Amino acid sequence: MDRERILVIEDDVGLLQLLKMRLTASGFGVTGCTCGEDALAEARREVFDMAISDLRLTDMDGLAVMEELLLIHPNLPVLILTAHGSIPSAVEAMQKGAYGYITKPFDDKELTESIEKALAQQRMRREIQRLKLLVKELYGMEKVVARSPKMQVLLQQVALAADTDATICLSGETGTGKEVIARVIHCNSRRAKGPFIAVNCVAIPETLFESELFGHVKGAFTGAHESKRGLFQSAESGTLFLDEIGEMPVALQVKLLRALQEREVKPVGAQQSSKVDVRIITATNKDLTEAVRTRTFREDLFYRIQVVPLTVPPLRERRDDIPVLAQQFLTQSAQILSKNIRGFLPDAMQKLMLHPWPGNVRELENVIEKAVIMSTQDMITADLISSIPSQGGGQLRPLTEAKEDFERGYLKEVLQATDGNISRAAQFAGRYRADFYKLLKKYGLHPSVTRGLAALGREEAPTDSPDK
Repeated sequence: MDRERILVIEDDVGLLQLLKMRLTASGFGVTGCTCGEDALAEARREVFDMAISDLRLTDMDGLAVMEELLLIHPNLPVLILTAHGSIPSAVEAMQKGAYGYITKPFDDKELTESIEKALAQQRMRREIQRLKLLVKELYGMEKVVARSPKMQVLLQQVALAADTDATICLSGETGTGKEVIARVIHCNSRRAKGPFIAVNCVAIPETLFESELFGHVKGAFTGAHESKRGLFQSAESGTLFLDEIGEMPVALQVKLLRALQEREVKPVGAQQSSKVDVRIITATNKDLTEAVRTRTFREDLFYRIQVVPLTVPPLRERRDDIPVLAQQFLTQSAQILSKNIRGFLPDAMQKLMLHPWPGNVRELENVIEKAVIMSTQDMITADLISSIPSQGGGQLRPLTEAKEDFERGYLKEVLQATDGNISRAAQFAGRYRADFYKLLKKYGLHPSVTRGLAALGREEAPTDSPDK
């Protein structure tokens, strides 16, 4: 790794030389200046990782030097050196953007600790930026928006965990983007060149679950006409992402636990196990602690997958990200539909900001896509955000009620758009066919409710099975 660069500004030549020797011995690249003007000239020529400046310089006020440095490099941490009598001025410097201050005389330990804390902040900022650039390169756009404090914390945790092989469990509501985070972790790990295999635990029938995960040999069961590699083997040297792990049948949880503990799997019908080199990332929208309490999830498996637990916050807790996400989805949809739409009128954005978003980022994307489809102008107006009720008076409905109303209305709209074609509707909604059927059954909907104009106004749908 390249040496970190520190700019030191001190008009006491003896102290300046001492600081340069100490910092150089610690492995830093050091540029020393005895006056503010020289330091500003160096800052314009070179990028530094931090600066250390005396509060009182012969040619310039230390505060003025710091303010100029921050204009040149806004994220530069500046550590102020001050005498005891100048502490009020040092506090003023912090109010104006200084990272911190230490008083003279100071010892090596105090100086080293202050520098390390400042540089740790810089390293994390660079790592987050690197992750965001990586996501942009991989996906063609930055899918991880992190203006909000909670998302910034999450990306910091991702940066620390990504380059390990630790098993990670992503928790969060449906639609928060857990798979996107899982892909970011994979692509920033040592396994980035290996495969990323994603599987939705709900979508696999229980009778086929073991075969899908671990594979089978020829003749293992009726219909096994040839041997088949399981998802564990397919993810060799890469990452296996188990989404909705909380829905995994209890009988299979013990077999998954063994695979995680031993790093080996036994295909159905095989006599011997085989070693696998796989990193496991799981995701759930359930409270696994409660599932353990009710014995629907094994306690030993819970602790095995919770080595690094990460929580993806719901959209209502990261409202600072909504304008950026909305603009991204607008740009994406406008490009696909070849429409010239620039942005949102203030009342439309206000409506987006006030909505509780029970469907999270996925709901926001669907709402924006629909608004772009229906727009006839170059700006999105509030009336185009039709599926979001007005939040007059700040009264929000309970989350469960709002989420169910949204899902019911969304399912009706998708069925209408696809004329009741289940395969197309499931594909449009980005869900597995089996998942889509479960949602239809949950809300008593039938594909036929959207066939014909007369069906559009019905409030309740027939409750027959949607298997036709």
